[in-house]
Amino acid sequence: MIAVKDNSARHNAERHAIVSVKGVKVHFGAVKALDGADLIIHAGECIGLVGHNGAGKSTIVNVINGGLSPHEGTISYEGDDKAHGINAARAHGIRCVFQELSLAPNLTVVENMRVVHHGLSGWSWRRQAATIVRSKLDEVFPGHKIDVMRTVGELSIAERQMVEIAITFCSVGQAPRLVILDEPTSSLDAGLAAQLMAYVRRFVEDGGAVMLISHILGEILSTASRILVMKDGRVVADRAAQDFSVHSLVQAMGSVVKEQDRKRRPEERAAIAPILALPARGGNGLAFEIRKGEVIGLAGLAGHGQTEMLLELHRALSSNWLPGRRDRITFVAGDRSLNGTFPLWSILKNLSIASLGDLSKMSLVNRQREERLGADWKGRIEIRTPAMGNGILSLSGGNQQKVLFARALATNSPIVLMDDPMRGVDIGTKQEVYRILNDEASAGRTFIWYSTEMDEIRLCDRAYVFRDGAIVAELVGDEITEENVLAASFAGEGT
Repeated sequence: MIAVKDNSARHNAERHAIVSVKGVKVHFGAVKALDGADLIIHAGECIGLVGHNGAGKSTIVNVINGGLSPHEGTISYEGDDKAHGINAARAHGIRCVFQELSLAPNLTVVENMRVVHHGLSGWSWRRQAATIVRSKLDEVFPGHKIDVMRTVGELSIAERQMVEIAITFCSVGQAPRLVILDEPTSSLDAGLAAQLMAYVRRFVEDGGAVMLISHILGEILSTASRILVMKDGRVVADRAAQDFSVHSLVQAMGSVVKEQDRKRRPEERAAIAPILALPARGGNGLAFEIRKGEVIGLAGLAGHGQTEMLLELHRALSSNWLPGRRDRITFVAGDRSLNGTFPLWSILKNLSIASLGDLSKMSLVNRQREERLGADWKGRIEIRTPAMGNGILSLSGGNQQKVLFARALATNSPIVLMDDPMRGVDIGTKQEVYRILNDEASAGRTFIWYSTEMDEIRLCDRAYVFRDGAIVAELVGDEITEENVLAASFAGEGT
């Protein structure tokens, strides 16, 4: 009797669920992306989905939103397992914000609204769209200052992420029932991320459902009501968020928590002559200088000149006319789809492109050396692929980012620029990259690191805080705290 009652309760739960996934399997050739995954999502809950890159998170998202049909297993929307595909998912209120942003860069924010929400029609659709998306941006990100009539390509990556999130949560004809957020804060600073998490909680309290995918475990633990852990294409843990801590969550993912606090250099480092010094930007604020073997953080609210500083440094240390100087500097892009990967090339070619000078003799690339380089970094940074000859787009977003890291670190360049490079990278890989950075800095390599994650800025030897395009503070060693960065970011306001 008890078994029958349990089965009946489970059937009832599945029938009233927004989405129910049972025994789903998806494979791409020999790669098992999903290997019998199960999950149920109900209204009024925020599901945190975690797992290492390649665990199957993006694949299960594409199954839920109708972009992929499972090879085995079933998916049902509100108890209906007959309707399939993107249109069926959307008809049941399923919405998705992808890790790789999907806005059309040549269209305005308002025109992107029309692409997503077909219910906008008639002569006044632009005015309707502008009103709706502006209102939603105000609701989710108060004080955003985004002009919805601008072309998306003119916006910063953080602004694009904010716009896509707002468009997804908009109601035009039908309100979203389940919103899947795949690394939604990867380009947002701490303030914007907090605004989004607060809105997610309100949305769930009002009866909506959210699936939150993030490698920032603090966001998951503070926002999710239930957490699912994926590993090797399966859900290996499904428990209330309050039952997890950061340590137990990382252990469930299959990693070991390590101390990440960086060992500071001796204070006599200050006596070392700078290898590069730049005057105050625009004549305002502090000058910028770097020394050999330092890890320097660029901190402050997103969009205040950090990326521009990286580009300025790249211009100062590279030249289109003097190829020999290019070895002085290398770059790890944060926006991999825009300025990181070569989408038509293999994983190996994407990795080796910056090292061709070292791999060549008489202008001919030594293929064996190139393959050894690829195999070495595949193992060192754990790029999850059966073969380095596969296309770069066969990798998950986080694994693509690993390739960009390996590309830069495989060179002999003494200075490495990093533009928020940990976007979408799992905690295990982050820890390994931190260790590599520490070792490389100890050997004399210099890193200049813009990050939206305060935990990463704290790993730096020194941090420059940016505001309105200028450096407003320099923090050293233990002075690098969230309180000090925020104080410098907002200094002078309200006076």
